[in-house]
Amino acid sequence: MNAVLASGSPLPVQAAPVAEPWPRVSILLLCFRDVHYIRAALDSAFAQTVPCEIIVSNDCSDDGTFDVAEEVVAAYRGPHRVSVRRTETNLGVSAHFNDAMALAHGEIIVMMAGDDIAYPERVATILRAFDDTPAAMVLGSDFDGIDTYGKPLKVSFRKRPERYELEYYVRIGRLIGLLGATMAFRRIVVDRFGPLIGPIEDNALSLRGALLGQSLCLRQPLIQYRRHPGSVSGTVFARDELPEVATRRRYERTVQFYRGTADDLEHCLRQMPELPAAKRRLAQHILAMYRIEADAREAFIAQPRWRWLGPVLRGLAQRGLRRKSAERAFKLLMPRSWFGLR
Repeated sequence: MNAVLASGSPLPVQAAPVAEPWPRVSILLLCFRDVHYIRAALDSAFAQTVPCEIIVSNDCSDDGTFDVAEEVVAAYRGPHRVSVRRTETNLGVSAHFNDAMALAHGEIIVMMAGDDIAYPERVATILRAFDDTPAAMVLGSDFDGIDTYGKPLKVSFRKRPERYELEYYVRIGRLIGLLGATMAFRRIVVDRFGPLIGPIEDNALSLRGALLGQSLCLRQPLIQYRRHPGSVSGTVFARDELPEVATRRRYERTVQFYRGTADDLEHCLRQMPELPAAKRRLAQHILAMYRIEADAREAFIAQPRWRWLGPVLRGLAQRGLRRKSAERAFKLLMPRSWFGLR
């Protein structure tokens, strides 16, 4: 009903502004100590040919990354809805993802790191892949490696099939997911199960997507993936640390990573009573693989040799781990120093 003046003339009523709909895609551009790379990462996000929500989130780093990001975002004029923020304390990879994910509005979530560069067609290509494959819940892509200075760099990374399901993880006998820097997923992958558990996001998201549907790995390189001292992958897997400590630290961090991924998968399985029996068995095989591998690596670095036998025997009996466990049994005969351990 219109308001009316005393004279009887209708009072003009201003229509409430219509809020613009949120873009279909949210880019989570997560950064930490990326002051030398963040401008290039932001420029590549802004160059995407599909309008996006871009959430730039800094994990409370102390090197000026946030200040640079804030400056670049303040000067941005374009079709994307861009915000920049930082956490109050340093959260770590997975918790930082959870914190930023809670702010996203998109139906499709595209991951991006503050030291990588996305090609302009990345988001458009991802959208087409999801539209063409309704059963796909999570995807990754090929990538081009670059070094600190942006020069081409050969990066070794096992290729995934172009399309696969949960059975793939058991068949290959390796605890690998999609590369987090190349990942995108439907938001149901998080909304269905809640925040991620564990220290690392990529394997947990990969397995969640496989529980809910298919996984894709696009053969088109969609990012330039930067390897440099201080990168997240280098830190987690101790790639850039001194040889005398690298093996032990890599094992210690991998134990945490495997246990966290197993905890996340177990949490998801409890929330899926409707999961078909055959698929549940596959998921339980994968869960057992993560648990056994964590125990085996912990025993290898910290316990007497006779304590290795338990995980080795469990691995020999476990589908997906038999070959790896046979190789580990051979190590029982070798000095630890041969494997970089003291």
